[in-house]
Amino acid sequence: MARANAAYYARENPFADFTTAPELTQVFGEILGAWAKIVWTMMGGTGVLRLVEAGPGRGVMMADMLRVIGGAQVHFIESSSRLEALQAERVPNAQWHDELAAVPHQKMIIIANEFLDALPVRQFIRRAGTWVERYVENSAYIEQPTEQEFGDAPDGTVREINEAAQNFVRGIAGRDAVALFIDYGPVQSGFGESVQAIHAGKYSNPLANPGSADITAHVDFAALAKTARDAGADVQGPIKQNVFLTTLGLHQRTDFLSRKHPDMADKLRLAAQRLTAPEAMGSLFKVLAITPARFPILPGFEP
Repeated sequence: MARANAAYYARENPFADFTTAPELTQVFGEILGAWAKIVWTMMGGTGVLRLVEAGPGRGVMMADMLRVIGGAQVHFIESSSRLEALQAERVPNAQWHDELAAVPHQKMIIIANEFLDALPVRQFIRRAGTWVERYVENSAYIEQPTEQEFGDAPDGTVREINEAAQNFVRGIAGRDAVALFIDYGPVQSGFGESVQAIHAGKYSNPLANPGSADITAHVDFAALAKTARDAGADVQGPIKQNVFLTTLGLHQRTDFLSRKHPDMADKLRLAAQRLTAPEAMGSLFKVLAITPARFPILPGFEP
């Protein structure tokens, strides 16, 4: 999954296969920009706000955030030179890094929208009363013995672990940072296979088009929260995306822009509905924040 996705983002146009929230409406990035300004103040930040975005796509969300913030020191975590060029068109003064470890250790706000789901997972399957690990070799699945243990379960049960996401969270916990993750997946950990692929805008076999399909897996928010706490950080959420965005004023901002730009009103309102409707992205997507210990309640997470 890791090599296939790296090749995919390096060669393909992912936005021909799927649409992310920032691509749907400018309001998404704008209200996150306002959120970041408030959080920077809560952190005791002085001077220019430092923003880090992991998996910034074409730079659309950051450009929308900066429209509200007015100016910030921007760091992008990006491994695709092709996407980096697109990001530079929208945020020309950004700094680019291949990984979180390369970002300077300074006070910062980290934001990642649909980043964790693209990181590789390990899959374990129950076979004949024992657990085995599933690998991909020559575009086919193979299974090998493992020392991992997940307790008793019916044969054929699948358990996924996203060690790459856990390592990313662990790296944040050692910094003076507030991180916001917006992604899709269940609130509680559990059994089940979630790896899926999209090729040419349609769901496909994850093994069928290596390097030309977007492969993702549901984010295990409970596991990430535990990882952050074990590393000494605090966690807020996860909460449903519709609760978070509505609390931050998504609909009010959408209504304002709709009145100001009547020609865009239908598109803006449809996008807001898609982001918040329970049957669309509103309930499937969750929001999780990682903060330093004993940090105050963040905007959008109020009980």
